[in-house]
Amino acid sequence: MRIAVIGATGNVGTAVLRHLKTLPEVTGVLGVARRLPDTTVAPYDGAQWHRADIQYPEVIDDLTEVLSGYDAVIHLAWLIQPNTERSLLRRVNVEGTRFVLEAAVRAGISQAVVASSVGVYSSASDSTPHDEQWPTGGIPGSHYSVDKVAQEGVLDEFLAEHPSFSLARLRPGLVFQRGAGAEIQRYFAGSMAPVQVLQVLRPPVVPLPNGVRTQAVHADDLAAAYAQAAIQGAHGAFNICADDLLDAKTIARVVSGGKSHSTPLPLASSVLRPLIKAAHRARVLPMDEGWLDLALQVPVMDNSKAKTELNWHPKRSAADSLEELLQGLAAGAGEPSVPLRPRDVDASGRPELPPSDHRIGENVDALLLRQYISDHLAGATAGTNRISRMAQDYIDTPVFSEISEAAEAIRRERGFLIELMKAQGFPRPPGSTAVAWVGERVGRLKPNGRLPTQRSPSTLVVEAEMMLTAVTGKLHGWKVMKDHAAALGVEEAVFQGLIDDAEVQRKQLETVHTYARHRAFRTDRGTFEKTR
Repeated sequence: MRIAVIGATGNVGTAVLRHLKTLPEVTGVLGVARRLPDTTVAPYDGAQWHRADIQYPEVIDDLTEVLSGYDAVIHLAWLIQPNTERSLLRRVNVEGTRFVLEAAVRAGISQAVVASSVGVYSSASDSTPHDEQWPTGGIPGSHYSVDKVAQEGVLDEFLAEHPSFSLARLRPGLVFQRGAGAEIQRYFAGSMAPVQVLQVLRPPVVPLPNGVRTQAVHADDLAAAYAQAAIQGAHGAFNICADDLLDAKTIARVVSGGKSHSTPLPLASSVLRPLIKAAHRARVLPMDEGWLDLALQVPVMDNSKAKTELNWHPKRSAADSLEELLQGLAAGAGEPSVPLRPRDVDASGRPELPPSDHRIGENVDALLLRQYISDHLAGATAGTNRISRMAQDYIDTPVFSEISEAAEAIRRERGFLIELMKAQGFPRPPGSTAVAWVGERVGRLKPNGRLPTQRSPSTLVVEAEMMLTAVTGKLHGWKVMKDHAAALGVEEAVFQGLIDDAEVQRKQLETVHTYARHRAFRTDRGTFEKTR
């Protein structure tokens, strides 16, 4: 059986790929994502890959071609952030589902499994488990819930047109795994949350919303449910969750590290909701108040249908899954894909460096070479900040994939430079990087022919040009370091790989520039949407 996974690089998609590799009946896997992962490492190395942005109707023809020859589709693609870009979220999450299913039908596929959520259900205040017949009116205060309801409406419309199609919709609770720690911090807690402290200190008192109770499932258990549904050609809705309930006492016990004397500190939602709203509006907190509404109102689910019809049984408890997530949050854990990128530089993912006692050899001016590397680190700092901001500013454009992938590569390279300097035994000089940081931000204040709150069509052109210049300079910097690889104690192949990566980034930025320059100065074409 050959299975295509749409949205194969996120929290659930990564787990699904990991699970499919273990199944002998699965003979081929296609991974589809807007931003491709490192396809040389597990679990991404076991699939064929295709880049696609499902928010545009043109993707139907594209996916129809690549899905040909596959037997089933597992559709997981879902954009959680940014909360403020409601039209973007709607296009990807709701219309994107419509486009994927239409492409599947045209490709001759007759079965699919779609990621729904407990968030599709109407509110319930009791702790009685409810089956899949509970009303699916959603939680009005949550945009995530509203869009999940709309997505299931698309599924209903699709089935009305294609009644013989086997379509399973899985409705999981919260999905936890260690490798999603950094992603969940970015999406919900934000970079300012001191989650690292959980590595050394677990609080005895845990503030929690009054009346909180929720369900969770480990990503690997959920992945097994998706695989079972696809292989069996299942049809209908299935609640997916662990057997235990995460109430206030359980959450407090897990967060405190299993201490028996841990205490939940109840916080009234009437007080907590406006605080979350204010923090979100101030851009301190990524999540908005709708997530609190969702957490407090969704019903408790009964998972017996999945056990009976899918022969699915969770192997991990919700409490154990939460503990694993907390460890991932504390460590900033991630995976080698853009959505799951770790919080900090992952030492296991960078090229091998010399031992920390290595010193630059004779016949090389160590001071000059070190200063040269320091200057490139300053440039990498400015470049990382700029292109990261570009990825945020242009997330709703057709060239977001190219910008985002280049941003992730540049971020990793900056980490490599930091580790290279450490390996040489000299400190990172703060002055040049600080100047670069300030200069990059001052550069954003340049006039662009628009109000400060508006995006100018020409800005994307200029920023692409600036990044092209920076990447070209960096490429030559890697060549210089390659010439002195022996003195630095690094294999030449390491720097050659960085040179090759820079060429890829240059091509990506050329794509961005070509797209922008053909639209920015025209009155008959839009720059920030897909138009001819």
